Amino acid sequence: MKAALFWTEQDLDFAFAKKVTPDLEALYSCIHCGGCTASCPTANRMTLTPQRITRLIRLGLKEEVLESQAHWRCTSCNACGSHCPRGIPILDTIIGLKRYANEHNIEVPEELKQLLATTKSSHNISGDANEERLGWSTNLPQPLVNLDQHSGADVLLFVGCVSAFYPRAFGVSQDFCRTLQMAGVSVTTMGTNEWCCGYPLYNSGLETEVKELAEHNVRAVLQLGVSSMVTTCPSCYYMWKRVYPTLTPLPKSLNIMHSSQLLAELLDDKRLKPKPQARIVTYHDPCDLGRKSGEYDAPRHVLNALPGVELREMANCRENSLCCGGGGDVKIFSHETTQDVAERRVRQVLDIEAEAVVSGCQQCKRALVAAVQAMREPIQVLDVAELVWRSVLDREK
Repeated sequence: MKAALFWTEQDLDFAFAKKVTPDLEALYSCIHCGGCTASCPTANRMTLTPQRITRLIRLGLKEEVLESQAHWRCTSCNACGSHCPRGIPILDTIIGLKRYANEHNIEVPEELKQLLATTKSSHNISGDANEERLGWSTNLPQPLVNLDQHSGADVLLFVGCVSAFYPRAFGVSQDFCRTLQMAGVSVTTMGTNEWCCGYPLYNSGLETEVKELAEHNVRAVLQLGVSSMVTTCPSCYYMWKRVYPTLTPLPKSLNIMHSSQLLAELLDDKRLKPKPQARIVTYHDPCDLGRKSGEYDAPRHVLNALPGVELREMANCRENSLCCGGGGDVKIFSHETTQDVAERRVRQVLDIEAEAVVSGCQQCKRALVAAVQAMREPIQVLDVAELVWRSVLDREK
């Protein structure tokens, strides 16, 4: 359907809204304030803004919305929903659009079809052999022991696809595990039995495929019999905490943590004794850990517990944090969109003259590193776990 000034009833699908949104009443309560569009990091690259999308859905203009492909530019940061005075689940509606598009094969990007095929065949998003999931743990001065499905470990590390297969993120899991080892906490992984958490597919509206991944991963946890699971990836954390319980029963005793939460506990218990290091840092809130999971304090608690580290907040922080651009599968078919959003965030780092930007997400790290390199700025990009390891490591020298 092409844009037009007038539509006949044959052009409209008044049942469409109910098919794509979980809260029809909230959708119809929109007061057209524009907060969703104003807060969206990619609205300037959409042919239809979030406000316009919700408006057309309510009008039943199904074809105009789907053919625009604007929903595929959503990074799933949920800034739209967090700024909506009516509490409209805009992100869930965008994901509903993607689900509908997949079910009816309407303007689905080929790159996303390939992502689904890759994840189904390899059980990870990179397409590498899943037998290589522990490749990130090799070539360390002191080998990490009992990483492969050791049932007696204190905690299970759910590594995630990015840390397992993308070299730029290897240091996150390496440093986190070495820090736990120094604190006397034994850690293991699912090894080759770990499958993708399903977050990239969930963002693409492929809930049925996510359910299969979730059921497999939960079975693997049950086989190991662990009571605590930790992940350095906010997307994996969000899936286990918020999405998995809607898809499959989880062990009631399973304690699911983000790495920053566990590090905060270890620092409070004096099991980690960091040495002073003079650094001016700022913290970038990952969307999946902050706005979508409600965890803002633990990473800041960690940074404030490191002697010599000065934490400066950017103009947009906590629930108002800017997205890094790395989410929502946008990068795989629109690199320039991701780059634009990430560079916008780096400029905020420069504004406060921080030496390093620290996050609690390896995908944020990848996006921000790419932006820093493109802008040729002397800014370090670190994960919270990496900064902690540098601090406790110096103490041993």
